[in-house]
Amino acid sequence: MGNTIKALVAFIPADRCQNYVVGDLREMPLDKMVDLSGSQLRRFPVHVCAFTELVKLYLSDNHLNSLPPELGQLQNLQILALDFNNFEALPQVVCTLKQLCILYLGNNKLCDLPDELSLLQNLQTLWIEANCLTHLPNVVCELSLLKTLHAGSNALRLLPGQLRRLRELRTIWLSGNLLSDFPPVLLHMPFLEVIDVDRNSIRYFPSLAHLSNLKLVIYDHNPCRNAPKVAKGVRRVGRWAEETPEPDPRKARRYALAMEGNEEPQASASTPRLLPTSS
Repeated sequence: MGNTIKALVAFIPADRCQNYVVGDLREMPLDKMVDLSGSQLRRFPVHVCAFTELVKLYLSDNHLNSLPPELGQLQNLQILALDFNNFEALPQVVCTLKQLCILYLGNNKLCDLPDELSLLQNLQTLWIEANCLTHLPNVVCELSLLKTLHAGSNALRLLPGQLRRLRELRTIWLSGNLLSDFPPVLLHMPFLEVIDVDRNSIRYFPSLAHLSNLKLVIYDHNPCRNAPKVAKGVRRVGRWAEETPEPDPRKARRYALAMEGNEEPQASASTPRLLPTSS
């Protein structure tokens, strides 16, 4: 949806706006994608569920707090974006979409995730940043194909030991949490390539030199007394890093996200997607 249409619907009352935005969605899109991001939706347009071949569904930046059971008809869905909404709990119907590879849940009001999330065994990327999580739900540790986990800007104080089961995990973003110690479980995950613990309360870093696949560690904005030791060639972002001048954390994250960018087919330009919180 173009910016011009979005600017126009901003002046239309919510109910009329919803009818205006989704009224022309009567046929299956040729690209198998529906993007209703930023459309002022307060309820999901159920007739979209008739597009059973749909692969990508973007519902970011709306006012949704529930989804209809009919969503379960979209069994070919691979990408679902629910970020920037008002969800206090993940609708159970999402856990029935077993082909999902990428799930965006950031910037909602989630305090936990349901055990049924473990049914999404094809999930490779999970965004749960900027929610109300005080712990990383154990069910995340059951997503055996997970490669990328974005859990920044929550209230996490530690990580569960079961996380080491995720042997496909390559990048973990934990910026802006309440970690006072470097999570010990990460020391037993040599397959990790990117670790971001920016903006926490970590005072001491153990050596990370044994993490043989590590490429980037971001540890800036911690009250640490030392820099983590890393193997040759590993990029560090934080105090006492070797780089001169020290790389900007935002640029480091863009670099890391570019490395993992091949995971996701090209998203619509109108879909908001934020990097983990930085300065």
